[in-house]
Amino acid sequence: MRLKLSGDRSTDVADASGTLLFDVKARKWSAEMLSATEIDERLLPHVYESTEVTGSISIAGAEATGLRSGTPIVAGGGDQAAGAVGIGIVRPGTASATIGTSGVVFAATDKPTLDPKGRVHTFCHAIPGRWHVMGVTQGAGLSLRWFRDQFGTIGEDSRDPYDQLTDEASSVPTGSDGVLWTPYLMGERTPHLDPFARAALVGLTASHTRAHIVRAVLEGVAFSLRDVFEIFKEMEVQVDEIRVGGGGARSTLWRHIQADVYGRALNTVAAEEGAAYGAALLAGVGVGMWSSVDVACDAVVRIADHVEPDAESVRILARQYERFKQIYPALKPITS
Repeated sequence: MRLKLSGDRSTDVADASGTLLFDVKARKWSAEMLSATEIDERLLPHVYESTEVTGSISIAGAEATGLRSGTPIVAGGGDQAAGAVGIGIVRPGTASATIGTSGVVFAATDKPTLDPKGRVHTFCHAIPGRWHVMGVTQGAGLSLRWFRDQFGTIGEDSRDPYDQLTDEASSVPTGSDGVLWTPYLMGERTPHLDPFARAALVGLTASHTRAHIVRAVLEGVAFSLRDVFEIFKEMEVQVDEIRVGGGGARSTLWRHIQADVYGRALNTVAAEEGAAYGAALLAGVGVGMWSSVDVACDAVVRIADHVEPDAESVRILARQYERFKQIYPALKPITS
């Protein structure tokens, strides 16, 4: 897109971090990796910080799009880094848990912090001089969509099917009366790094209902995201505030389940545009509307909802989480 609009072969530090050719600490292409792979650096795009102007719209770009020739183009960021900017995850101490098709736990840091076991990603953030760590569970919202697609909803109801499912789940007590779900429908990234990991529904009895299974799915996704927070704790990544986003954040029940599973208060931001909103803020900083990304986020990112954990639910789900962690190693000999 940038090449067509301006003729510039450019990228940003956040997106370049995912190529395995980038020196994340030094924020430049890795001479060591380029040498090992025999790739000429001249073949690669120039790398900019996410708030830098990379060029402007050319005459040809203007004719193709209707945009004004000379309009500046700002580097921007990868989807997760830009999405984090959009909900204000820009300073150390702030973290997000977002549930879309996959689930992502993302924390800003002021130095590159590495997991020696390679369970989470460490990338350059879309803010100069900052980095982020990120863990991903593959089958987050996908788990609920899979249940909807395979088993549908109950009765004739014109409401959103996900609202119907979460209402159904709300009729079941915390902990799903012992039912557990591991959301490994697509293998798993964090913490297991195993493409052969498989989803499992454990603990069913004749007394359990559809509602128990739906609630177990919601809790199982939250348990999988808690796995990432536990790794952050091992890495001594500071987490003072958690913000939630994605489709999962629209569900009041799922927000409460997450607060109880993490044992932490959660904030939801007013904007729902995700990465596009963050990219717009980065563009604003790049053209001087704000002096920094911090200032931009302080000016426009607003908290819309706050959820506190329930002490008794935290206790029940902590016990369930300990059981959840035992399922993957128990099933690995069967599924691998």
